[in-house]
This record gives sequence, structure tokens and C-alpha cells, in this order.
Amino acid sequence: MKTIYFICTGNSCRSQMAEGLSKELLDPKEYEIRSGGIEAHGLNPRAVKVMSEIGIDISHNKSQVIDNEYINNSDLVITLCGDALDNCPVLPANVSHEHWGLEDPAQATGTEDEIMEVFRKTRDEISEHIKELKNKI
Repeated sequence: MKTIYFICTGNSCRSQMAEGLSKELLDPKEYEIRSGGIEAHGLNPRAVKVMSEIGIDISHNKSQVIDNEYINNSDLVITLCGDALDNCPVLPANVSHEHWGLEDPAQATGTEDEIMEVFRKTRDEISEHIKELKNKI
């Protein structure tokens, strides 16, 4: 079984959405997927909401800091923001790494509708990356 680890700053939005989408789009018999953060900021309710709009429930996920044992034994680590890229632990040579520089939807401002559109845009961008990843692996 291959392991994929999604890393972002607070493990509250981007990495949680990536974990949920990957578990939906990739075969769970072939992949173990987790997410973590440089810090644990708690699960963002807007991330939960935009994922539920497409039928994926991440409401039981927990925001967690990076698990060093898991990251060091992963097949692929994907950083989702510059902060995670800059502060991710040094990876062993056998761990592949990709970087997807995504906007942080938690930093969006405006009306609730405008903020939710940023969350949807980020969710959809992650989904496209995962579909591309699926074709590569």
C-alpha cells in the first residue's frame, strides 16, 4: 500500500480537503492517506461545509501536527502552501515530494458568499491536482 501525506500550515482547510478528496478519488485498497500541519489550528467549519456540498464528510477529521514517523515512511509528501514547504521536516531520500502552492481560503475576506467561493475554488483546485496525480501514480 502506498502512503500519501498532505501538509499545510494549520491542518485546518487545504490539507483536510486534500485528504478527504484523495480518499474519495483514489482507491483505498491501494493508498493510505493522511494530513498534518506545521501547527494544529482545528478543523475549519467552512472546509467541512464545502466538502459536504460534494458529498464528502470530513466533519470527524482532527487537526494534527506532522507525525514524523508517518512522514518519514510516506511514499509521497505533498506540501500545499509556502509555509509548509519552508517548514516541512527534511525528508528522507526515499520519500517523493510535490508542492502545490494553494491560496489559503481561511485568509479570504468579504461577505460570507465571497469567502465560501474562495473555499470552493481551493477545493476544486485540489480536486484537479488529485486527478492529475492519479494519472501519474
